Amino acid sequence: MKIKNQIKRALSLLSLITILSVTITSCNKDDDDQVTTSNTITDKVVADGSLTLLKKAVIKAGLEATLDGTGPFTVFAPDDAAFAASGINAAAIDALTPAQLNSLLLYHTIAAKILAADVPAGPNAKVVTAGGDSVFVTKNASGVFVNGIKVNTADIAADNGVIHKIVKVLNKPVGNIVETAVASGLDSLVKAATLAGLGTILSNNTLTVFAPTNQAFTGLLTALSLTDINQIPLPTLTAVLTYHVVGGRAFSSDLANGSLPMFAGGNTTTNLSNGTGGGPTILGNANSGTKSNITATNIVCRNGVVHLIDRVLLP
Repeated sequence: MKIKNQIKRALSLLSLITILSVTITSCNKDDDDQVTTSNTITDKVVADGSLTLLKKAVIKAGLEATLDGTGPFTVFAPDDAAFAASGINAAAIDALTPAQLNSLLLYHTIAAKILAADVPAGPNAKVVTAGGDSVFVTKNASGVFVNGIKVNTADIAADNGVIHKIVKVLNKPVGNIVETAVASGLDSLVKAATLAGLGTILSNNTLTVFAPTNQAFTGLLTALSLTDINQIPLPTLTAVLTYHVVGGRAFSSDLANGSLPMFAGGNTTTNLSNGTGGGPTILGNANSGTKSNITATNIVCRNGVVHLIDRVLLP
């Protein structure tokens, strides 16, 4: 009887051990089935079918691990339409070096989380990028803007920050206003500013310049029956050039229909929708009602911003 009882106790113990083993194994299996889903900025970019060019640029720049990190980050993300609107396609991305793409993408990245509701009313609050440059953010009745570029989809949440989609690629500054004019091929404007002795003013002050293209200067010379800018009397040239300048930064998001005071005195008239293709224009007092199309906007400089126009403004 004693042996029989011992066998019963042994079988009961073995049964208990088996039950515990099954229970523990089942719990471990349940734990294994609870997979944590990653939702970082990199994950968001990779998963978004409208961000294929940004994904390509992030991978080539070697930034996928950075944007997969703890952050927090704010990324102003150009979608594929924004790249196209900026004249950038897959081939253009292929032509850039990883270092160039890294620099460009860090210009779109802030090392902090900034929701649309947290953007200062502005205008143009300075924010330092992850690459050490500065962008200027504004929130007004028309929405949120960075360097004058509109945010069209805000507050896309990620585990390590937030994404705001923008309608164009942000261009990094290449220098001050004069250096930017040189880099942009605005040879006539550079020559005229040099002749008028305006280089120091344009290099050392925070200004906005409505910059006539080379063709615009050619049109002016033709209208004046001249062949070279240096044939324009110096006082006249100086008065005309300073009539293209506005004090402070005035991005396209800051412009409105109506009168715009100029740096040297006098006003121009801006209209946001009466130009070619419904684009913006600016009109000089002595241009006899013939307005200038603003053909490119928000070219950021170290000390301001440049907008290209197709006709010289006359005060």
